[in-house]
Amino acid sequence: MSDNTQAYDVVVIGGGAAGLSGALALGRARRSVLVIDAGDPRNAPAGHVHNYLGREGTPPGELLAIGRDEVAGYGVEVVTGEVTVVERLPEDSGFRVVRGDGATVTARRLLVATGLTDELPPIPGLAERWGREVLHCPYCHGWEVRDAAIGVIATSPMAVHQALLWRQWSEDITLFLHDGPEPTDEEYEQLAARGIAVVDGAVAGLEVTDDRLTGVRLAGGRVVERAAVVVQTKLTARSGLLEGLGLRPVEAEMGGQLIGSYIEADPAGMTEAANVWVAGNVTGLLDQVIGAAAAGLKAGAAINGDLVTEDTRRAVRARNAPSDAEMWDDRYRESHRIWSGKPNTVLVREVEDLAPGRALDLGCGEGADAVWLAGRGWQVTATDISRVALGRAAEHAAEAGVADRVDWQFHDLGATFPEGAYDLVSAQFLHSMGDLPRERILHRAARAVAPGGVLLIVGHAGFPAWDDRHADMKLPTPDEVLASLELPEGEWEVLVSEEHERVQNDPDGNPTTRTDNALKVRRR
Repeated sequence: MSDNTQAYDVVVIGGGAAGLSGALALGRARRSVLVIDAGDPRNAPAGHVHNYLGREGTPPGELLAIGRDEVAGYGVEVVTGEVTVVERLPEDSGFRVVRGDGATVTARRLLVATGLTDELPPIPGLAERWGREVLHCPYCHGWEVRDAAIGVIATSPMAVHQALLWRQWSEDITLFLHDGPEPTDEEYEQLAARGIAVVDGAVAGLEVTDDRLTGVRLAGGRVVERAAVVVQTKLTARSGLLEGLGLRPVEAEMGGQLIGSYIEADPAGMTEAANVWVAGNVTGLLDQVIGAAAAGLKAGAAINGDLVTEDTRRAVRARNAPSDAEMWDDRYRESHRIWSGKPNTVLVREVEDLAPGRALDLGCGEGADAVWLAGRGWQVTATDISRVALGRAAEHAAEAGVADRVDWQFHDLGATFPEGAYDLVSAQFLHSMGDLPRERILHRAARAVAPGGVLLIVGHAGFPAWDDRHADMKLPTPDEVLASLELPEGEWEVLVSEEHERVQNDPDGNPTTRTDNALKVRRR
């Protein structure tokens, strides 16, 4: 991930009513929000949206366009694309979200509003007429086919309920038993009382004339004239991206019958996965557009409230905690010298054959590396976050007679970075007691390398055996460091990428073996 990877408070995956409504609430709360819309809404085949107060009869595409314009007015970004990867960042610091085109962003919170898919019964012709004359919800489409000849195709025990429900919109209802169960005597009586005809036999397909549905064709060849057909779809949550975060869909039942799957969440959309919310049909299978929009609003408000809590906690911690610079100053004040005073062995090994030029030493500490480089003819810019260390390093340079060859600069590298281009950029054990954005700093380090120059990164591959405080923390391998740099192909040459062992004494003075790693690359 590059240091210029865009970071957002919230990434919304799904640009339908639920996602845009959540984004609207978050944008109005002055949050940085990105909506990633795959562009395949569930209701795309439908001609109009219904039961949406104030927008009754609006075409789905038009409603989404209105919503995009509204959220854009509050600074929300909307992009079209499919999300292929969602993963947690280390230490639960957020999420990495990758699109199919490789574009990568980070987010503190996720709102997933990917909706669901309708799995139609395997009857020829249904998919082609879906959303036109092949329907499923009377509240969405009943008015539009009122008084028409409607057929209900049974695929489950819910079919009788469907037929009785659709009878509210038309007196001409026919129930095709197809592969559904035989109705009970009580159900037959209910159907007869409501004037609903029942047809035995499997449905083989639909009859279409002049691009209009005209009938239902049975396996024996008989055609029953119908102007609309009702089916029960299997409602499957689009939740594959969430499985990597530990969220798996659960089965949903109605009347004791399986109707689909959904992601469990609390009333505001919060899931069991930390910092992940869901809204719309991915969690509420029966939500219509207005219900999905309301769920998005609730989720957006809940996410903002959660972020306010975190922001406040961070502010209190920052107010009471010393800065990284203060922590390192205190560390250096503990003794006259906390490092060995010798240059790092990997630096000596990998640099001794290079022609001297301009060098940048990141995190120079007490200056041993910078003094060694200056003594070999390099003009060195050396940086550190501790002014105590820089003062001590300047004294060592003066004692070695190279004070005129080293420019000591104070930098909190997460915020500021030395200017210029360098023939050597050295990052030796660039770890910190504080909150150091190491990956971002290394990206800046790579950009500071002049053509023909070398970037040398040395770090710990793990923590020492006597330190079990960080047993669960994984440090990157050289190959992972290389991959994270995202160096342009063909522009760089890898000279060294390896792990190596060295001897280090434990706190009691006993020698132990520790593993470090090194990455050396040259800009062509």
